[in-house]
Amino acid sequence: MDRDASHRIFPLGDSALTVEFGNVITPELNQKAIALANCIENSPFPGLIETVPAYTTTTIFYDLVEVRRSFSEFPTAFEAVNRIASDMVAGLDESPPDDSRLVEISVIFDRESEFDLGHVANEHGLSIDQVIDIFTSTAYRLYMLGFLPGFSYMGEVDERIATPRKETPRTLVPKGSIGIAGKQTGIYSLASPGGWQIIGRTEVEMFTPNNDSPTYLDAGDEVRFIEAK
Repeated sequence: MDRDASHRIFPLGDSALTVEFGNVITPELNQKAIALANCIENSPFPGLIETVPAYTTTTIFYDLVEVRRSFSEFPTAFEAVNRIASDMVAGLDESPPDDSRLVEISVIFDRESEFDLGHVANEHGLSIDQVIDIFTSTAYRLYMLGFLPGFSYMGEVDERIATPRKETPRTLVPKGSIGIAGKQTGIYSLASPGGWQIIGRTEVEMFTPNNDSPTYLDAGDEVRFIEAK
């Protein structure tokens, strides 16, 4: 494992490694993870498969055989990719990209779309309209995609409506459902089991696998929810 004051690098199996910038969720650390992923994708090395940025980490997947063939001066493929990643971290431009996006997403808050809006309101001594107003009053940073293809992990939800996951997950949450889990919010890109508190639904397709860009949102986006009228 490689470590310095700004990050640590450790193997993830025999064909991936993870660069960790910290263990506290902040926009600054998330931007480092996204910036590193973009840097590697823009200057790919032989054997690169893909990069996956998360809250405070970037995981780099690579073809073990191709990396060994292309970087035979290193004793292992891990050591080769470790060096590549370390060099890129050292020269990383952590500033947000000029093309960062603010995306507005229309949300339906009717009875058929929300299952837990009343629960969230009761938990905090608020009316349903107050919960909606609070939820739609801010923009949320999209920290990472995961769990399902295109599932968005965003934050932070206002303390006044932050609500823990359900104790017993649902066996089926409809596609497009928007939920709260603690101070996170997210959109179910596909129908799936799940334990988030469902407060609404969007008709925007979050995952279209046949498109050139299969996910509607990307890590680093700012998302604002708009109540559908």
